[in-house]
Amino acid sequence: MILIKYVLGLGLAALTLFSCSNEKSLQRYLVDRQDDDSFLNIDIAASLLQTDNNNLSQEEKDILETVKKINVVAYPVRGENAADYEVKRLELEDIIDQEQYKMLMKYRSNKQGATLKYIGEEEAIDEIIVFASDDEKGFALFRLLGEKMEPAKMMKLMTAIEKEDLDVSKLESIGNIFDM
Repeated sequence: MILIKYVLGLGLAALTLFSCSNEKSLQRYLVDRQDDDSFLNIDIAASLLQTDNNNLSQEEKDILETVKKINVVAYPVRGENAADYEVKRLELEDIIDQEQYKMLMKYRSNKQGATLKYIGEEEAIDEIIVFASDDEKGFALFRLLGEKMEPAKMMKLMTAIEKEDLDVSKLESIGNIFDM
């Protein structure tokens, strides 16, 4: 009986050690930046976007309901932190370059870039990652968490935002992140 408890204890300890991963995760990155004053952090419940001020069709409302939460982390370049910008940008790029994030789109010019990636299946996305950087202004990462988000339908939602059918006034502060 003692031998069984001993073997079971060792087995559970070994399982715990082997199941822990040293691989960095985006979730861990976001949590670790919550108390770092050099980063700006915003967490938005998608329910804040679902207001009576929206002029959305029923289909667009259904699409919006697939988005559950939006996380934003930004690192604006200011005089004192310009030297750290490249290190912090590369650290985040290293995380989103992991195999689990599938590429949707990538754009790069001399000083600016944007990457759009996702987790899930092509027609049932669970997480969308938008990473944008500007060597003079900084970088921002937008993470949309949802259930079975469909890219074609998400584009319809983006069109609704452009037509101002969706009230995004609560999110205007995100656009001003780099104007500080």
